[in-house]
Amino acid sequence: MWGQPPRLSSERSEHFATSQAGGAGLKACVKEAEKNPRALATEATCLHPQAPRRPPPSNGIVIRDMSWQMPKLIPRSAPMILLVLTLAAATGFAAVSHLVTRYTANQQARGRKLYALGLENAKALHYDDAIAAFRAALTCDPTNSQYQLSLARALRDSNDPRRLDESESYLIALWQRTPQDAAVNLALARVAAHRGSIEDATRYYHNAMYGVWSGDLDANRNKARIELIQFLLKQGARAQADSELIALAAALPPDPASHLQAAHLFQQALDYPGALAQYEEALHLDPGNSTALAGAGETAYLSGNYSSAQRYLRSAVSANPADAESRQLLASTDLVLRANPFHSHVSDAERNRRITAAFSQAEDRLTACAQQVGIDLTKVDLANTAPASALPGLQARWQLAKPDLDLLRSPAETDLPDAIMDVVFQIEQQTAATCGQPQGLDLALLLISQKREAASQ
Repeated sequence: MWGQPPRLSSERSEHFATSQAGGAGLKACVKEAEKNPRALATEATCLHPQAPRRPPPSNGIVIRDMSWQMPKLIPRSAPMILLVLTLAAATGFAAVSHLVTRYTANQQARGRKLYALGLENAKALHYDDAIAAFRAALTCDPTNSQYQLSLARALRDSNDPRRLDESESYLIALWQRTPQDAAVNLALARVAAHRGSIEDATRYYHNAMYGVWSGDLDANRNKARIELIQFLLKQGARAQADSELIALAAALPPDPASHLQAAHLFQQALDYPGALAQYEEALHLDPGNSTALAGAGETAYLSGNYSSAQRYLRSAVSANPADAESRQLLASTDLVLRANPFHSHVSDAERNRRITAAFSQAEDRLTACAQQVGIDLTKVDLANTAPASALPGLQARWQLAKPDLDLLRSPAETDLPDAIMDVVFQIEQQTAATCGQPQGLDLALLLISQKREAASQ
């Protein structure tokens, strides 16, 4: 029962035989169909030889049986599959890269527009709008150092103390990346100046001066030094300002405007000889400059060099007749030169005349000032009045010195002119402190007392 193999049914046997024989005939059938398509109605006849053949239609159109499957065109080898996948990945990567590039370019273009808007608002002093525009520009281009620098400047210039820390944080981050950047150091110096820190401001201003500038090195360096000088003067650091002024004067270009600006700074520092030197440099470059002439006359006047002041002020008034200030200073200068008994070019007789006039003027000034403050000098007891007391004491000294006027002509009394003028100078100085700044001849005598050595030249 179990020793014989099972027999196939008659249908299965016939199918098996057909499949064995069909392999050889299939190829021949396909070739015949390629040579004469009308001979076979469909390729299905090759696959199913038992199927009845349909005659071709009379109109010549072959209706193919689409039930058969096309042979696979893509080889199944691993290298070919890898190549196809690689090409697909490269194509996808290129497409994504193109999209990213387009997106980045669009964002950068939008950032540039916002940055330009921020600059316009900052120029118009609309700092809140400028800050908003710069922040939006940074969202489009977060690594743009110029956007960060402009945002830090706007935060600083908004005059909001709460924003100084944020401004400084942006600038410190930029400084850590490029510590030699002059623009970043200058911005940090201005933050320190806003806070009033002399040490930090000086350090960053110096870093800016000797840093890397994108434009004119000398002009930017002088601009930074001028800012530092103005800050130091504002803070009352005169000694540091003086040293910076000396460095500035040594580096100025041959330009009248630059020397005029330096002269104004020297004048603010109360360095009148230094200011006069800068005005004279400007006049050397531009002899007819009315501003330089007026400035030179004023600084010479303030330094007590009245002869030079007279010369410059006369030229200033001649160049600009509408200059009322120079005209007033010239009148005062002329009065000083006419009243000064110690001028080196006056004779003994003229000296004595000037001393006598000054002594008489001092008494009039003393009397007027005493009346202004309610003091009656006619009741002064000369024997009981201390010489060092205020107006009554000066009245007593004037009374004691009056007889010496008659001795001025004596050759033996060489110290007498100085002694008499000392009384005059003390009266003028005390009355100025008590009753305010004098005018006319009293002002001339007060100026001579303050600048006696210079006025004598």
